[in-house]
Amino acid sequence: MGGVESRENCEAVDLNELLRVRRAKLNELYALGINPYGGRFPVTHKAEDILKNFDQLENSPTVIAGRLMAKRTHGKASFGNLQDFSGRIQIYVRKDDVGEDNYELFSRLDLGDIIGVEGTIFRTRRGEISVSAQKITILAKSLRPLPEKWHGLKDVDLRYRQRYLDLIVNPEVKQVFIKRNRLIQSIRQQLDELGFLEVETPMMQTIAGGAAARPFITHHNALNMDLYLRIAPELFLKRLLVGGLERVFEINRNFRNEGISTKHNPEFTMVEMYQAYADYRDMMELAEKLVSRAAQEVVGTMVISYQGHTIDLTPPWKRLSMLEAIEKYVGIDFSKAQTDAEALEMAKHLDLDIDNKATKGTVIFEVFDALVEPKLVQPTFITNHPIEVSPLAKRNAEDPNYTDRFEFFIAGREMGNAFSELNDPIDQRERFLKQVEQRAAGDQEAHMMDEDYIQALEYGMPPAGGMGIGIDRLAMLLTDSASIRDVILFPTMRPRLD
Repeated sequence: MGGVESRENCEAVDLNELLRVRRAKLNELYALGINPYGGRFPVTHKAEDILKNFDQLENSPTVIAGRLMAKRTHGKASFGNLQDFSGRIQIYVRKDDVGEDNYELFSRLDLGDIIGVEGTIFRTRRGEISVSAQKITILAKSLRPLPEKWHGLKDVDLRYRQRYLDLIVNPEVKQVFIKRNRLIQSIRQQLDELGFLEVETPMMQTIAGGAAARPFITHHNALNMDLYLRIAPELFLKRLLVGGLERVFEINRNFRNEGISTKHNPEFTMVEMYQAYADYRDMMELAEKLVSRAAQEVVGTMVISYQGHTIDLTPPWKRLSMLEAIEKYVGIDFSKAQTDAEALEMAKHLDLDIDNKATKGTVIFEVFDALVEPKLVQPTFITNHPIEVSPLAKRNAEDPNYTDRFEFFIAGREMGNAFSELNDPIDQRERFLKQVEQRAAGDQEAHMMDEDYIQALEYGMPPAGGMGIGIDRLAMLLTDSASIRDVILFPTMRPRLD
């Protein structure tokens, strides 16, 4: 144990010494009349531009800027690697070209410093495309040393807490977030092409509705009232259907006060959409279009690799009712259960923590959630959810104990949820009242009563299909990321104690 403490103490001393040396260099620059935190610096090329278009740009003047990632000095000539958003390029700095003072400036630079380079594009005798510098300008002095590359890759905690270091040291991480951006652009463009209007609805709400989840609570001082960070935008978007906006969508954050895992972050991004005069079957087709085209545009194919699985996103996708899926993967036919007690008895041997007061519908949903969902690797629509777990969905015409709802699953994860929207205000009130009873019995995820939403429905909401899709989980899928934290720039983390 003493040896470990000694090594840690040495590392702390080494870091403090490096910080001291860099702060001394900063003061030296000020003493020389050099501003180490410069201003505007008009850039003409990115590294990638030069590397891709060298044949047209050879011997052309250029102005580039970025972070110094490597430096090699050889007497009166030096080399460095400059990294900008697009990639890295070599710079060649010769004393005779930049002058003695400017060459001295370059010699004082540390790895991590942000610099500007004015020069000429050329190829070295070894064949490497480079920029021959005529002038070096320091734009931002780095007072902390960058982590070693192996450290940036291995220390997951550091990567998530200090994403800026992760992006600097691990260029492949940047590609994850570029793909995430393209995913969102693809979905937004497709919905726009289909005539959907993008809107914004409140993030702070007086009633937390639209999903079964525990909300975060905040307080508005001026109004002296508690508000909830929204768990879903659903009820506000459907109010817009009442108002005559027939196709609407929103891409934005939701907040749910639940556990953190590789699949869950308390703050997450969803796209939610509603289409008047449609139903859940239209939403199925829309889900297939949005996801398959996004895959084609983001990764160039609908057949992708995710965590060792080959997944084919090409439509059409498999469709199973929840009862069919349970019978297929678990071997229990819950359609034979006539009562809640019979359903509980059928599930008894499964070693699941199911409340002995659970209804048949709740038993079915919990068995599916625990034992079927992880097995749905290829894209699959699961339909006909029990009424008890679907308070905002229309009843199925053939069996009113179930709803016209689906969730779709890929790689063993729920990716989206949709249904034919309940637009009967009397039925909706009754379902809310049952949710209120569940809430009073201790279910903190049960829906609250929303009188204003009921009132909106009483004015008349057209029949509609609605769907929500998790952007973060889709981004995980299209970037082959194992954890949701890998696709969120700044995931929620417990504060460090040191």
